[in-house]
Order: sequence, then structure tokens, then C-alpha cells
Amino acid sequence: MAVSRPSPASIFPIFTVVLAAALLAACGQGGNAQPAGGGGMPPPEVGVVTVAPGEVGLITELPGRLEPSRVAQVRARAAGIVQKRLFNEGSDVRSGQPLFTIDPGPYAAAAASAQATLARAQANLGQASALAERYKPLVEANAISKQEYANAVAAQKQAEAEVAVGRAAVQTAQINLGYASVTAPISGRIGRALVTEGALVGQGEATPLAMIQQVNPMYVNFTQSASEVMKLRRAMEQGRLTRAAGREGALVRVVLEDGTEYPQPGRLLFSDLTVDATSGQITLRAEIPNANGVLLPGLYVRVRLEQAKAGDAVLLPQQAVTRSGQGDTVMVVDKDGKVSPRNIKVGNEQNGQWVVLDGLKAGEQVVVDGFQKMRPNAPVKPVPWSPGGAPAKPASAPASAAKS
Repeated sequence: MAVSRPSPASIFPIFTVVLAAALLAACGQGGNAQPAGGGGMPPPEVGVVTVAPGEVGLITELPGRLEPSRVAQVRARAAGIVQKRLFNEGSDVRSGQPLFTIDPGPYAAAAASAQATLARAQANLGQASALAERYKPLVEANAISKQEYANAVAAQKQAEAEVAVGRAAVQTAQINLGYASVTAPISGRIGRALVTEGALVGQGEATPLAMIQQVNPMYVNFTQSASEVMKLRRAMEQGRLTRAAGREGALVRVVLEDGTEYPQPGRLLFSDLTVDATSGQITLRAEIPNANGVLLPGLYVRVRLEQAKAGDAVLLPQQAVTRSGQGDTVMVVDKDGKVSPRNIKVGNEQNGQWVVLDGLKAGEQVVVDGFQKMRPNAPVKPVPWSPGGAPAKPASAPASAAKS
């Protein structure tokens, strides 16, 4: 039986297919090698801040309450019927300004009576003085007895005493008459009137009529834990902190109930020497200017007090710090782009930032944003972080350089 052989024309297509398959297999074995120019993923960008240590004021925020710098109760010191109210409720009054008028009739009559008694005493004094003057040469000439002259001199001195008593009575009557016109003891803002016209006041006790409060400046009283005060003092003695108070005392800022900060700072006046036995707190007082009357007595506020300064401290955004029971840590990028955790010592909080007292060096880069992009043992690309939340883009080249 004859066997037919394939022609060369039919063998060429088969050879072509086999050669192509061999080439594809070879490419598959060398597929791990990337072409020149690189086709891998670039390292992820993370927002960082560069550590720049410096002197940072340690601010403590404490609860406080406002009170007027001076308070005076206006009371009736003369008994009688209130005739007039001479002020507008809620207005500012000055010291010595008339506020109420109490019926002055009885006191005016008493003053007139005292004045008449004084005049009679003065007349008696004149008569007694004249008699003593006439008796003086007579007793020297033995024309009268020494006893008569002594009686005349005694009468003169008695008349002088009666004049002194009369003058004191006149002064007392004028003071009582003055009490019929009630004046402001201090300058400040007066509240509502506690009595109306026609009310009988001053019977047996000094009746309250109104209250005046001096609201410029204001006082803010607040408390601080005695243990915190002792810790601060110990740190200052060891040189780890320095005192922040200047010549006029430590600066104090007031934060109102709505969270806004009062624009004008105050100054710390004193801290009490005694610790409250029940709460373990020390009372402090600060003075706050209040020319525009925004601050009101009795208002609860937050007080920001700078008591000390820390040298070589760092301010970091709060999101850069991880706080746990094992301590506080941050993620630091080294020069090779590798990220590693770092233990730090955190102080208090200031305006949304933590005060870092120890654990970082100048020039180190701390990760603030992009934690979700980081992978273990994988490098990252640090870019400057902006407070807006997104990493800041590198500065672009000038337009002229781009065209060239």
C-alpha cells in the first residue's frame, strides 16, 4: 500500500504555529522582569509635619465664675416715707449721685432745733465770758472775793462746753438730714429698685433700696487641683519648666459659654494659700477688663491660664498622636521613607494640638495624615501637611520654566 507524504507547502503553517507558541512560553518565563522605565506602583503620599522644638506656654483650662469687682447695697439710713426715685433702673450711676429722696421734714425740723440750741449756748457763753473779764481786774484789786471770780470762770467754761454740745447736735442733725437724700456709695451699674414711692423705710433697720455692681473690671474666681499646683511648682524647682508670670501677673483668657474666647486678656491677681478641705482645690482670682459690658456677673466661663513655659517642646496636631493605656505614640518617617512608631511624652492640649514634652528631635517628620495608605515595611513619600486636612502639593514650576 502506498503512503502519501505531506507537501512542503502544508508543513510551513504548522512550523509557524509551533514557533509562535515557543516564543510566548519564553516571554511567560521572563515576565517577572519589568521593562526599563518601571511599571510598579509608586510609594503612597502621607502628610507630615517637621519637628521644630521651641518654648511653648503650658495653658491650663479651668472652670470659673464671674463676679463684679465691687458690690454695694444701697440702704435707707433715715426712717421715713420714700418720696422720689431719681435713677433709671439698670443704668450706670456715679459715686455720690442722688438715688432716692426720703421725706426730709422731721430731720429739717430737728436740724433747726439743734441750731437754735447752739445759738442759745453761744449767747450764754458770751455773757459768761464778759462777766469773767470784768471780775479779773476786780479780784486783783481785792474788790471782790476770789470765790466770786472762780465762780465766774467756771460759768464761762460751762458755757463753752454747752456750745460744743450744741455744735455736735447741729452736726448730727445735718447728717440725719443728709440721709434723707440717698446717694450712690460707689460708681457702677444699678439694678432694679427694691422699694417704690410711698414705702416706709428705715424703721428699726437699714432697709435695702437697690444694689450697685461695678462691672469694669470684672473678677473671675476659679479653682485648681492642689496636686496640679504642687506638680507645677516641683517642675519649676527642678528646672524642667519656667514661670510664665511677668511683672503684672500671668495672663488669663476667658472662654464664654458658647465657646468663643473673650478678646481682652486679664491678669492673675492671687492664688489662695489655703486648700479647701472638702474638694482639695485652691481658689484663684483674675481681673478681666469689661469696658463694653459683655461680661455679666454670675456667668460661668472657662479660664485659660498660662502658668509655666516648657523649653524644647513641640506642638503636634491631635490626629498625629495615638493615646492608649500603654502610652502615647506617633509615626515617624526616616530618611529612607520607612515609617516606625515612636513613644513620646504628652503634656496638655492647646487649641486642638498636643504639647509634646519629650521623645522627638528637631528635623524629624511626624505623620499626620494618610495612615490608611501605609503598609508594613513599605516606604512612603512624605509631603508637607496643611491644617486644611489634605497634604499640601509640592510647589509647581514657574510658567516660564514650563514653556522652556
